Amino acid sequence: MYRVCVAFEVESGHMLSKHPGKCRFPHGHSRRVEVILASEALDANDMVCDFKAVKLAVGDFVHSFDHAMAINSRDAMMPALEGQRLVVFQDQDPTTEVLARRIYDHLKAEIASGRSYALTDRQGAAYSYRMPASLRIERVRVSETSSTWAEYGV
Repeated sequence: MYRVCVAFEVESGHMLSKHPGKCRFPHGHSRRVEVILASEALDANDMVCDFKAVKLAVGDFVHSFDHAMAINSRDAMMPALEGQRLVVFQDQDPTTEVLARRIYDHLKAEIASGRSYALTDRQGAAYSYRMPASLRIERVRVSETSSTWAEYGV
């Protein structure tokens, strides 16, 4: 089995309304998000998948959490935060585990869509990237601190 990993780094905040301690209050983390993909065979370019394709498929989604506050839709603080940069999780606390699952599900849908990602470089050359349908997401790992992480995978 071949494996590749693409990592992203974001600064994100969250509030865990179900938490009994300090984590129920707004706080932030320097997060590292690792997307691990696997394939039994290499593509025509001798790759599991082009790293650029992964970045185009999931990068904007991961970066939507950057400098944003993730919050449960039922959190009593919601009204006070309206107008801020929020990522709302419907009836669920935005724990690191939940965040890993959300990124996993987004990437899974992107792979299943068969979508092609077009890109033009500075010289005007056009490139097209596609993630192979045979690509398997092994796991998505999200670090909350330098010593803690959660991951989702099947």
